[in-house]
Amino acid sequence: MKLVTADEMREIDRYAIEELGIPSIVLMENAGLRTLIGMMEAIPNLLDKRTLVVAGKGNNAGDGFVVARHLFNSGGTVRIALCSPSSEIKGDAKVNLEIARKTGIDVFEVSDVEKLRDLLAWSDIIVDAILGTGIKGRVEGFLGEVIEEVNLSRKPVVAIDLPSGLEASTGKVYGPCIKANWTFTMCLPKLGLWLYPGAYYTGKIFVVDIGIPSWVWEEKFNIKRELLTIPYVKSIFPSKRDPQSHKGDFGRVLIIAGSRGFTGAAALTSLGALRIGAGLVYLAVPESLIDILEAKLTEVIKIPVSESDGAFDIKSFLDLKEHIERSDVVVLGPGIGTSLPTKVFVHELLEKIDKPIVIDADGLNCLLGNLDLLKKYKGSIVITPHPGEMARLMGIKTSEVQENRLDIAERFSSEYNVTLVLKGARTIISSPDGRTYINPTGNPGMATGGTGDVLTGMIGGLMAQGLDPVEASCIAVFLHGLSGDIVSSKKGELPLIASDLLDFISEAIREVY
Repeated sequence: MKLVTADEMREIDRYAIEELGIPSIVLMENAGLRTLIGMMEAIPNLLDKRTLVVAGKGNNAGDGFVVARHLFNSGGTVRIALCSPSSEIKGDAKVNLEIARKTGIDVFEVSDVEKLRDLLAWSDIIVDAILGTGIKGRVEGFLGEVIEEVNLSRKPVVAIDLPSGLEASTGKVYGPCIKANWTFTMCLPKLGLWLYPGAYYTGKIFVVDIGIPSWVWEEKFNIKRELLTIPYVKSIFPSKRDPQSHKGDFGRVLIIAGSRGFTGAAALTSLGALRIGAGLVYLAVPESLIDILEAKLTEVIKIPVSESDGAFDIKSFLDLKEHIERSDVVVLGPGIGTSLPTKVFVHELLEKIDKPIVIDADGLNCLLGNLDLLKKYKGSIVITPHPGEMARLMGIKTSEVQENRLDIAERFSSEYNVTLVLKGARTIISSPDGRTYINPTGNPGMATGGTGDVLTGMIGGLMAQGLDPVEASCIAVFLHGLSGDIVSSKKGELPLIASDLLDFISEAIREVY
């Protein structure tokens, strides 16, 4: 599902009106009517409740007036609280306000908080039609007070298009913002609805068809950002397996992971690759750790390599050269440490090989100050940093990454020619060609050690099966989060540990395979 900025949505609307000849008032009518239909499906016994439409003065208010009219005509009880002077309402919104008045709906012009409080107290359901996608920055003045009073009322809120006070293109919130229970967004979901902190304010999101054909944004506009969904993941998931296939048909993954004290990272990464369907998984570890991994892992083929004090060194690379040649993808980094010999090993590896590679954790930490190795690499690269690792790579604070996740991911991916998986709430997958995907699955219970190792193995396992880096990353991220959601539904968030994900990857796969 495509995700749009406010400017992109404005251009799509303009094309529909000017090129397709759909009158803007028809789009508004569709928006309001279909929002109401969605509300009646989402909210039990809506017609028995008292609904207050809290409106500003723009097209968002116009949508609200249409909702009010159709709710009134359906037998519902509805009032409009007009929080801007009626003289300032223009165009299609003015037409629909006048229709609402003539229909018999009570319209109250509200210019002080006390009057608004009385109307809020009367209501059972509030419709937020205050501000639309054009808002940027902090909502000041009376409308800011209106938003705060709506939130203080603690009544269920339906937001039209997006909660008032939320920036449509960024998800940033600078001041008062409606805390909605449901958001009915028009035509296409706005980026800000899915990015934090905006995602805190949306409640359940519904996309409203306002009558613009999908080919308009599919063919006429180059919308490169997309929300991962089950239908999309199904469309790119590997096809059903041939009954005559064998393990060699599903790829060879070479995982280079682990050091003294961090064998768990190596094990979780290996099992992640196996659980997602890789045919053969090889795990290279420092030779002094081999007995531990032999005991931990049954189905994984272990490769003991030369080491320096329980960690990889330059001799390790010499031991691995033939294994690298035979592999379809290399996974580098989980738990390898950042000692000087290990950094030398990582640099040598990236300078000498050209296999598709997934780099995570300490593999990334070993690149600090040497990011040109990414630019010079001859094969395809996926990197999977969490916000702290991303901040270290860029020499900035973690808070700066979190405040600008989308922009940072897209710029880094383009500059260094890598597929970047920026982990966290709403994981972002950004490709060098400008495509970006946002993942809606996952939960806070997954904020625990080892879950990222499982994801890294899953990405490598899918790449070994022939998927390109972006598709492999999208599938892995979506299923990884979905596995976490399944675990959470069965066990709760607090007890969730990384190995739980491995047990429920199969259930997640059933959703898309």
